[in-house]
Amino acid sequence: MATDEEVQSRARALSSPLRLRILRLCLHESRTNKEIADLLDINPATSLHHVRTLLANGFLEAEETRRGNRGAKEVPYRSTKLSWGTKLPDAAPLLVDTFLQEIDGLSPQEIKVIRVGLKLNEETQKEMMSRIHAVIEDYAMRDAAPDGVATSLFVAHHLDLSSTPPTSKHTESAESATKA
Repeated sequence: MATDEEVQSRARALSSPLRLRILRLCLHESRTNKEIADLLDINPATSLHHVRTLLANGFLEAEETRRGNRGAKEVPYRSTKLSWGTKLPDAAPLLVDTFLQEIDGLSPQEIKVIRVGLKLNEETQKEMMSRIHAVIEDYAMRDAAPDGVATSLFVAHHLDLSSTPPTSKHTESAESATKA
């Protein structure tokens, strides 16, 4: 069982869209700090700071050191999937920002979207979200298919403010889980 300090440290480690993107990059393929920096078009020192934060909190693990193209020592990192079960209070803005960064530059044909309006009571809403979470968790925790293509899924459920004003019953603090 994680201590309060560990829970807070993990939440802080996941409070950056850049760190969430690093976890996604290292989910299906080990990546070195240089590879991460190149893919995200950031300075390697900046990348290393974020990699070390994720490593210290158990979200990344270092794999066996290897030699790079020019003989330099390289450490590849892989996501541990710990982020999937980590609760992030008030994570919606962070996850939306991360999602928008990840789809930036994709063509509309590269994004599949489902949008539907629903009118559910609290019990049915909880049932639906629980079932959606269970299906996603089932696929998220499976081993990656060797012939698979890395993709991402973003699901958002929100009040339709144009027809239902928020009430205290519906605006309680929500926690979100993220899977890198």
